[in-house]
Amino acid sequence: MKTALLLSGGMDSMAIAWWKRPDFGITINYGQLPADAERDAAHAICRHLGIEHVEISVDCRSLGSGDMAGNQASAHAPQSEWWPYRNQLLITLAAMKAISLSVQRLWIGSVSSDHSHCDGRQQFVDSINHLVSMQEGAIIVEAPAIDLSTEELIKVSGIPADLLAWAHSCHKASVACGNCRGCNKYFNVFGSLGYDLDRPRQSVTA
Repeated sequence: MKTALLLSGGMDSMAIAWWKRPDFGITINYGQLPADAERDAAHAICRHLGIEHVEISVDCRSLGSGDMAGNQASAHAPQSEWWPYRNQLLITLAAMKAISLSVQRLWIGSVSSDHSHCDGRQQFVDSINHLVSMQEGAIIVEAPAIDLSTEELIKVSGIPADLLAWAHSCHKASVACGNCRGCNKYFNVFGSLGYDLDRPRQSVTA
């Protein structure tokens, strides 16, 4: 059974890539401001693991909201980085590509902290899986870490700290701003796991 992972280049999807070793990592540039750095991080982990990296580019920035789109968040937004229907969009685009690769199982990187968003909950995953799997290709959509915190996922996956450091978590730019929800998560997770961010890190080109 061929598998693919929707690979953003963030900490959660990088850890799942190390843990699950999919056949394909699918990265989507949908117009988000940090797209270039996310792509580089995703490409680095795929190259390191020998996973085929597939890139999709569809400019949806005009539909975006909040930090990743570089504008004010919608009035409906629960958080500043909110992008309406993003997971629904990305899963659909990834599945459209995955079917051409004969993929039968598509993994997404939702973790327990994503439960604050409707599309980060098990009910959403069950619904989108039903919608995708009932159509041609019968691709199964799963979120293997949805009940794990990021820290728990990292421990379960066993991803080395030096490789996890390749992740790009900033919501605002390809150069980490150090002061957004994504950057704060990055530093907080490393700190809670006792990793030393002052150690020299491997380049993503390694």
